[in-house]
Amino acid sequence: MAFIFSGDDVCQTTTPTPIPAPYWVAFSHSSANLIGIALDDTGLPVDKEWLGVLSGNQLNTSDHHFSNPIATVYSGHQFGVWAGQLGDGRAILLGDIAGQELQLKGAGITRFSRMGDGRAVLRSSIREFLCSEAMHALGIPTTRALSIVGSDLPVKRETFETAAVCARFAPSFLRIGHFEHFAALDDVDRLREFADYLIQYHYPDSQNTDEPYLNLFQEICARNASLVAQWQAVGFCHGVLNSDNISVLGLTMDYGPFGFLDQFQIDHICNHSDQGGRYSYHRQPQIMHWNMACLASAMIPLLAGKSDEALAQEKLRSALDQFPVVYAHAWQSLFRKKLGFTTSEEGDIDLIERLLQAMHDSKVDFTNFFRNLGKLKSGESLLQNSLRDEFIDRESIDRWFDDYVARLKLESVPDEVRQHAMNQVNPKYILRNHLAQTAIEKAQDKDFSEVTKLLKILNKPYDEQSEYDSYSLAPPPNLQAVEVSCSS
Repeated sequence: MAFIFSGDDVCQTTTPTPIPAPYWVAFSHSSANLIGIALDDTGLPVDKEWLGVLSGNQLNTSDHHFSNPIATVYSGHQFGVWAGQLGDGRAILLGDIAGQELQLKGAGITRFSRMGDGRAVLRSSIREFLCSEAMHALGIPTTRALSIVGSDLPVKRETFETAAVCARFAPSFLRIGHFEHFAALDDVDRLREFADYLIQYHYPDSQNTDEPYLNLFQEICARNASLVAQWQAVGFCHGVLNSDNISVLGLTMDYGPFGFLDQFQIDHICNHSDQGGRYSYHRQPQIMHWNMACLASAMIPLLAGKSDEALAQEKLRSALDQFPVVYAHAWQSLFRKKLGFTTSEEGDIDLIERLLQAMHDSKVDFTNFFRNLGKLKSGESLLQNSLRDEFIDRESIDRWFDDYVARLKLESVPDEVRQHAMNQVNPKYILRNHLAQTAIEKAQDKDFSEVTKLLKILNKPYDEQSEYDSYSLAPPPNLQAVEVSCSS
């Protein structure tokens, strides 16, 4: 269901700004199939008009007409500080396609661009495209990416780069910032419209509860608690968890300076603009909880009505207190599965935490360790286990492996069954920064083959794909601490 709201206070009707000589950089077959775009033998749309539409150069194909593109207003907290009015400064919502909102990122200036140029560059567009599809393949809720269209139009960032437009879609791009914006304006009617829309189209079960708005808040919290637990389980760092970047559908969205962990460092910072480490890996659950508090504050008028505001605050606070409970349950369940446990035992959490501390101390590759852990044979000597060689403190990790093998014996599951189950939750392939950078550098020379290859590999992250083993390796030492910035 596309964005159904109208009015100058909510959105601006705007037309994408054309780019000169557009060309295809990448296209997602999976996304195209989901929204019903027919593809030819080359994997590109049969209807050639899609190049014009997805570049922002025209509004219609032979079958689809996007007659009312808009950019929406929202506000939010950025790095913990109220930033006031923000909005879609370079994202333009074309309209509905197969029940999804189709949006162009980098399609030109809108009323909300502030000091920006409304453009995106090839570098960041490739990163968002690949990570959106990689996260979907990992089974993590996310906005989807459809395509990248490039142009030789120069765009100034730290240096001059070339422009690109990334097409993405989602059931809704509504975010906490939409609620915060109208709460700041004391516009209860708009708040109610947003909440009623979410209940009608995305949280219908809330309608049948005693307090639909309170239940809506609880459900949004639960989805985002589960989401951040899934991030932690694959070592994903969002990088900019500002409240305006948080989906009220519990989707990963607004891919900027993200990064997957290589060497496990619990306090890893993937965004070099985040000098205080607010959005470091281990703080992501806490910050998501904080963002839910921002949403709770914005929703107070919906629960208060003519009654006591203090009572509304208390109800929302009580609901907010469930966030860490839902998160802990999801996190524990995921990490049990990563270790091959199908049951719950009293010492499991201690075992998980001891392992993560040891991995942190020795900077062990997060993805490869868990993937290779499934190969452990219950009858083999632990001294022959090459995984122990990844750790500095051999005595400590040997004790951990002794305890781990003892715990596995409680499962009574054959090694091959356990390995298969572990391989379904421990990916072999993630979008490592150095892989993305190689694809970007080739693309900047008009060679898009590496983007296509990475998309293919990342679409099956849990499969062995032995012909691509090199793409599962940890980065070389000089690329192990790569950080990215907010510039895109």
